[in-house]
Amino acid sequence: MTSQSLALQPNIAMAVANPGAMGTIEAYISAVNRIPVLTPEQEKDLATKLQKDGDLDAARTLILSHLRLVVSISRQYLGYGIAHADLIQEGNIGLMKAVKRFDLSHGVRLVSFAVHWIKAEINEYIIRNWRLVKVATTKAQRKLFFNLRSMRPDGQTLNPEQIQGIAEKLNVRPEDVTEMEVRLSGRDMALEASGDDDEEFAPISYLSDDGEHEPGHVLAQRNRYALQTQGIADALDSLDDRSRDIIQSRWLQEEGESKTLHELAAQYGVSAERVRQIENAAIKKMRKVLEAAEA
Repeated sequence: MTSQSLALQPNIAMAVANPGAMGTIEAYISAVNRIPVLTPEQEKDLATKLQKDGDLDAARTLILSHLRLVVSISRQYLGYGIAHADLIQEGNIGLMKAVKRFDLSHGVRLVSFAVHWIKAEINEYIIRNWRLVKVATTKAQRKLFFNLRSMRPDGQTLNPEQIQGIAEKLNVRPEDVTEMEVRLSGRDMALEASGDDDEEFAPISYLSDDGEHEPGHVLAQRNRYALQTQGIADALDSLDDRSRDIIQSRWLQEEGESKTLHELAAQYGVSAERVRQIENAAIKKMRKVLEAAEA
């Protein structure tokens, strides 16, 4: 490297993590483009030092000499509404990962090896930050996210024939193409109004609350009332006369009028323990009837 490029390296090294540290993106790109490209022999020598000796200076030089590659690749993603500096920053992370994993035995130059890592890091960043709601999670969705926009003629809505053609070309399902087209056509919307205008539309105003007039709450109350009235009546009807009388005498009387186990035992000429057993069996049978009604 020339003495001029070496003088530039401290500033560039600082900018690897944050291109904005150099003032403007134009200043960063200008500085990056002044760093000479390594010859195959220089690259091989530096990679050998990194692999065998863990030489961090060698790694630093390999990274700096390929920053222009990151700038070039990042320009391909400017149509997604992400700041160029952010794209470069993520691409630089991918470049550093590539340098760490670079192996001379692969028989390729670092530039060819690094392209995959740079694009992968930028792709992941765009998907994470393009919208508040994640727009692509599966492999098919990611493939469509980065290809569908350019494959739509004039940005118009796709017809069934075009959807089928894109699906075959990208090896995805036609329904995946349709779903991604809808996702790309949508936009984020704030839950609450952004200003002080009370008349401004805000989706939060149309969401249900937990008040007593909320539809779900009203329906739940109706279901509970039905179980407490008709449901109990149906459950009692499922019992034999003695079991029904025991349940009614023990649990469905006014306060102070309920009968004890011993009173019922005397009434039916059995032991109090037997009355308790009949009561438990009746309650289990009624519970099954009520559960069936609730379902």
